[in-house]
Amino acid sequence: MTHTVPAPEQAHTPSFELPIVHAQLLAVTERIAARSQEARGSYEAMVAASAKQGPQRKGMGCANMAHAFAAMPSNDKLMLRQEVAPNVGIITAYNDMLSAHQPYEYAPEIIRQAARDVGATAQVAGGVPAMCDGVTQGTDSMDLSLFSRDVIAMATAVGLSHNVFDATLCLGVCDKIVPGLLIGALQFGHLPTVFVPAGPMTSGLPNDEKAKIRQQFAQGLVGREELLKAEEGAYHGAGTCTFYGTANSNQMLMEIMGLHLPGSSFVNPGTDIRRALTIAATQRAIAMAHDKGTARITLASMVNTKSIVNAIVGLLATGGSTNHTMHLVAMARAAGVLVNWDDFSDLSAIVPSLTKIYPNGTADVNHFHAAGGMGFLMRELLQAGLLHNDVDTIVGHGLHRFACEPWMDNGQLAWRALPHTSADTNVLRGAADPFAADGGLKVLRGNIGRAVIKTSAVKVEHRVVRAPAVVVHTQKELTDLFAAGLLNKDFVAVVRFQGPQANGMPELHKLTPSLGVLQDKGFKVALVTDGRMSGASGKVPAAIHVSPEALAGGAIGQIENGDMIELDANTGSLRVLVDDATLAKRQHAATDLASNAHGSGRDLFGAFRRHASVAELGASALFEDL
Repeated sequence: MTHTVPAPEQAHTPSFELPIVHAQLLAVTERIAARSQEARGSYEAMVAASAKQGPQRKGMGCANMAHAFAAMPSNDKLMLRQEVAPNVGIITAYNDMLSAHQPYEYAPEIIRQAARDVGATAQVAGGVPAMCDGVTQGTDSMDLSLFSRDVIAMATAVGLSHNVFDATLCLGVCDKIVPGLLIGALQFGHLPTVFVPAGPMTSGLPNDEKAKIRQQFAQGLVGREELLKAEEGAYHGAGTCTFYGTANSNQMLMEIMGLHLPGSSFVNPGTDIRRALTIAATQRAIAMAHDKGTARITLASMVNTKSIVNAIVGLLATGGSTNHTMHLVAMARAAGVLVNWDDFSDLSAIVPSLTKIYPNGTADVNHFHAAGGMGFLMRELLQAGLLHNDVDTIVGHGLHRFACEPWMDNGQLAWRALPHTSADTNVLRGAADPFAADGGLKVLRGNIGRAVIKTSAVKVEHRVVRAPAVVVHTQKELTDLFAAGLLNKDFVAVVRFQGPQANGMPELHKLTPSLGVLQDKGFKVALVTDGRMSGASGKVPAAIHVSPEALAGGAIGQIENGDMIELDANTGSLRVLVDDATLAKRQHAATDLASNAHGSGRDLFGAFRRHASVAELGASALFEDL
């Protein structure tokens, strides 16, 4: 049984039929909704209590209002004084150290003028920090990375707390920034909210070539100068890094949740169409703010159980970042939606892999966009019954509105229908001819605890590893062993005391080249850790986010050097092959974590480490009262 979906007004795409939603998708959605009933009810009550009729600033004290627009141009002040036209609050993560965020430098003025052009106003409500994991990988500063998400959420809430805004524009791209912006903005879920992407940099040195040079450097086959030249060739201009890591997974998520304009996620910065999309995003937020009807679309109405399930499906279908097994959990929880890793795993069983983007292939996000991009992907998933169409989006009700692509039609922004076939089936395929039948993300269970593994980039022959443990407490210990030639053997690296409570859960990206070299030599290798890996990692089997973490008494703290470890990604098993009685008698390992608390700003984050939840609950210190 099918029903016909009419053509979306904004996109000018032809109508197409949608089947009934897949039974497993419905089952997972229904159990999440049941699990979330109390939390979602509390969230919706909070949102309802915050909503107002008319502009948010209406009825404010005169002194309060004067402060709010004291520095604005005269014409903007006149509009604000009349308490009729919407005022848009901009939350920006601009800094010019991050290539992905540098394009936001001039965005506020573009947005302010776009607002004036339709009789409204816009103000920068606040700036949020934006750190680059690419700069901090392997350094002490990386210990701040995960918790920067919570700081960004709080900073977003501070910016919007002035309550003089009728809509929100969120300007952010990278790893923790988008999750933090969304978590913070959801506290003001009564407002229409639009996320404004900046786009990826143009393609440079192919990512697989960059990875090869990194492995050669790890083996001492090339020097620092050649390595730096390769890195500069890969990261060469303004925009997001082009591999499909957490930053670009963020962009995919915002679009598949209906929070971006259709097809806007992967348009390069510095182009006419990128500027036109920023203007259109501003004016769309203003149009939403003008709408006072009973079906008014707000951030709270867009972010709900169905849109969160859609986000998980998108992550799985594209082989997205494992970081979102924490970030998506935290974003959902901020909206009163409670998801766990079993939800990810059960959806992974029915969602096909439709893309091959590095590290799951050799293409980058520009190639994906050129092949059909998000519009093609979403159309295929909708027609396979693997997305909920009946959701609110920034362009109206129904996700079918996103099955299109933007283009410049005689200098004017417009949307058009996509071709029926992918422009490059080596990068993007339809649901009838996927790269794999499943989404390549599994939950591992066993006497070590619960963990997640991303198998989409792991070859079949590497998905089962049984080998002795090599136990370390830092990634440097392991790379030192590699440099000394002591790891030329089958082994499972157990890197513990890397969880959120121990040291803030830094990414262990520095391990990737060394472990990759050993795997290429023919050794059976795997990683087991209570830490996390970069969204760009993938070819070595890695059981990550092991919970409970070692510091919290998890069994990973009882593993000893030489214990046989079995990691079976096919069956979802993660075990230390030691009998239960022996394991129970062992003392939990201890280590001196004092150095994790000092230097590089870590002294200020003690409260975050002490109150962080486990990875499966989002690894956040924010949700005690939410």
